[in-house]
Amino acid sequence: MNENASDKLIVALDTDSIEEARPLVNELDGIVHFFKIGLGLQLDSTTNEFIRELISREKKVFLDYKYLDIEATIERAVSRAARVGVSFLTVHGNSSIIQAAVRGRGASDMKVFAVTVLTSMDGSDVMEMGYNCPVEELVLHRASQTVKWGCDGVIASGREAALIREQVGNKLLITTPGIRPQGYGTDDQKRTMTPKDAIEAGADYLVIGRPIIGARNPRQAAIEIVAEMQEALDRRREQGVRA
Repeated sequence: MNENASDKLIVALDTDSIEEARPLVNELDGIVHFFKIGLGLQLDSTTNEFIRELISREKKVFLDYKYLDIEATIERAVSRAARVGVSFLTVHGNSSIIQAAVRGRGASDMKVFAVTVLTSMDGSDVMEMGYNCPVEELVLHRASQTVKWGCDGVIASGREAALIREQVGNKLLITTPGIRPQGYGTDDQKRTMTPKDAIEAGADYLVIGRPIIGARNPRQAAIEIVAEMQEALDRRREQGVRA
């Protein structure tokens, strides 16, 4: 079965306002069908309305608020997101918090993703937080636990995607941020990977923000990234690897 790369690309609407995000959605229409709403837009007065607007236009919404709170609060928040029609949602925390999110999801089609280690963090950051282990070891630990907790997938760097696949097989979806096209340059993301390499490593979905929304021509940037992803997906399919 052929995989459509445009269904695997999630564009992060990391703008200062909904007024800036809406034109981007319109410009990317027909190329991008999946959009991430993160904390930067959380307190915009029209964000909830905008989420419903996207869903009404048959776009998918990835709600990336990285929920972390007591179980009862998490369960209610996730349940509400599921009722709205959100497709993906991120949650952070220990087993009881993740399990509360899974309960909140209920029988809906919404996918719950557990955050492993942010792609803006490296080994020194992990050590500073009190984890006396390499980043890869912490990511794999969280991924293996996530399977037990009933989560649908993890948010993980492309650098760990192949390791996760080796450990848990196809039991989890992998959504990968920190994607930087070849020649993009450096920024605050530390564990980056190109779209092609991330797909080949085993990522299912790629979250890309600045390389698209900050481009001189966002639509053309998205077209080029989708083409690169499609080439990698086709190669995986030909090799008989999960696409």
